[in-house]
Amino acid sequence: MKPQLPPHSPGHRLVQIEQARHVVLHGQAQGEAPAPWLQPEVERSWRRCLSMGLEPDQPVAFDSVTAAAMRQATEENRNLLRAAAPVVRSLSRAMLHSQYFALLTDAQGVVIDVQGPVDRSNHHVAAIARVGVDLSERAVGTTAIGTTLSDLAPVWLHRGEHFFRDTSIFSCAGAPIWGPDGRCVGMLDLTGVNVQEQPALKHLVTQSARSIENALTLATPHSLLLRLNWPTRVLGDDNDGLVCMDEDGMITGMNRPATELLGRLQLPAKIHCTEVFAISPGQLFDDARQHKGPQELPLWSGLRLQVLAQQHERHARSTLSSSAPAVPLRDVETALIRKAVDDARGNVMDAARALGISRATVYRKLGRKKPGSGA
Repeated sequence: MKPQLPPHSPGHRLVQIEQARHVVLHGQAQGEAPAPWLQPEVERSWRRCLSMGLEPDQPVAFDSVTAAAMRQATEENRNLLRAAAPVVRSLSRAMLHSQYFALLTDAQGVVIDVQGPVDRSNHHVAAIARVGVDLSERAVGTTAIGTTLSDLAPVWLHRGEHFFRDTSIFSCAGAPIWGPDGRCVGMLDLTGVNVQEQPALKHLVTQSARSIENALTLATPHSLLLRLNWPTRVLGDDNDGLVCMDEDGMITGMNRPATELLGRLQLPAKIHCTEVFAISPGQLFDDARQHKGPQELPLWSGLRLQVLAQQHERHARSTLSSSAPAVPLRDVETALIRKAVDDARGNVMDAARALGISRATVYRKLGRKKPGSGA
């Protein structure tokens, strides 16, 4: 009797993949699912490859890359490359001893950057680790690159989950990169050749893609940045929604979490902040100028979000130089005292203590009567 492999062993995983290949690629009727052997996104990719007339055992010829193609790929994706550069370089620390490296592609699956421990003496590595090479599904079958760009979702693929036998020596994780207009602008891929399976890289590549998306959003011209999250969450990390606004209140860009929080997966050509938030842009700019901190604000949907409004540095300097002389100092002082009282939920003593002034001064500055004074 043939010995059984442990259910969670690497060998058992490869056996399951091979079973899935036999069922899907060599005989299963269209539409039948080979579960539990195969991820649905991988099966969809295999079936797309079959529908294109590709055969699993045919040789894969990675296209040659000319200097002109390399320049074109770099030039057309300058903004993505600039936003991704520090993120992609930092991946080397996490993958230092894993023999995985990073590929950045455009939205069509053409490589625009390569980073990490690339062993160019390995011809399999050298074949794909080139700026300008087309690694789309149509060109090289099922890979993390083609599957990610087709399904627009993170994916992990190991060995034989790649469509072609020639590419079954690869293991890779991929995640899409969304631009500030809500459209996919490319993807990030982490790949190894004849390496140990590392499904945790799916989490790493997803987080890294989000960091790139945030950098792209922050590079969008704006006067005001809104950081968003649900009221119970703490603002300040890569999971925040980011909304960029110009000085007229028009939204110029959003990251993916913002589109999900606001229920708008793509950004139309023009949209004003008042179409989303049930408050005026003036209030948002005032909150930023007064450094009010996170505020719970209403949406027209009836939901409420925690919003931190932050002025762009250049806009803040411009506003200060142009408007500060027109605001009397006593009005600024009164506004600060009023905010302290609001923050103290109307407790004048607590507000006075926080400001380092007497309770009587608070009443005098706000024009209130002091309790018990009769005045």
